[in-house]
Amino acid sequence: MAIELDNSFTVPVPPEQAWDVLLDVERIAPCMPGASVLSVSGDEVEGQVKVKLGPLSLTYKGTAKFIEKNAEGHTITIEASGKETRGAGTASANVTANLNPGDTGAETVVSIHTALNVTGRPAQFGRSLLPEVSGKLIQQFATNLEALITADTATETETSESAEPTEPATETGDSTAQSPAATAATAATPVAPKPAAPAAQQEDSLNAFKFVVIPILKRLIPVAAVGAAGAAIAVAIRRLRRQKS
Repeated sequence: MAIELDNSFTVPVPPEQAWDVLLDVERIAPCMPGASVLSVSGDEVEGQVKVKLGPLSLTYKGTAKFIEKNAEGHTITIEASGKETRGAGTASANVTANLNPGDTGAETVVSIHTALNVTGRPAQFGRSLLPEVSGKLIQQFATNLEALITADTATETETSESAEPTEPATETGDSTAQSPAATAATAATPVAPKPAAPAAQQEDSLNAFKFVVIPILKRLIPVAAVGAAGAAIAVAIRRLRRQKS
């Protein structure tokens, strides 16, 4: 089954910085639920995605290759393909991402167009559900990526502030001036290093239940409610007719 998908998300840094972040595949891969990188060789990345739907567990393994990296135009094109490790299902995609500055200039809007082709059990989700599933996945990825970037920025700021030297007092009459011995002791005191920004929390597998089953239920429940209300109205009308007759 072939399908075209369009999604977008926002990165809380300017395009120049977002460009470097998005190309660091090993760093940002854990932001996507169920995804992991196995190896990177030049512009080719080998990875896998785990998906769970109730008792059903699927693992896709494949490769993704950067076909285009237009740094000036901030455009990325990727070709990816994979197959189930324990099944005959396959998936292939051609993905184009465009990075554009947001309204404030301090953020980047990433627009993604995906030409997706899937076979096997996931194709049973149908054309109506795949766009919804992909949209929710992109939202989760964007949320995790924003948390990662925020943590990195906070760590860099703390490191920069702690590295700024303090000017010693030079006035001999200043009561706060330190003696040479005190200054040497202060300089010799070790400074605890700032902890590095935490890596993104890796989800072991994509829980498709909340992306597939819950949307289905949300659609069916209103329909069922309307049907039940219609049936109740019909019963009430029949009773009124019987009473009048």
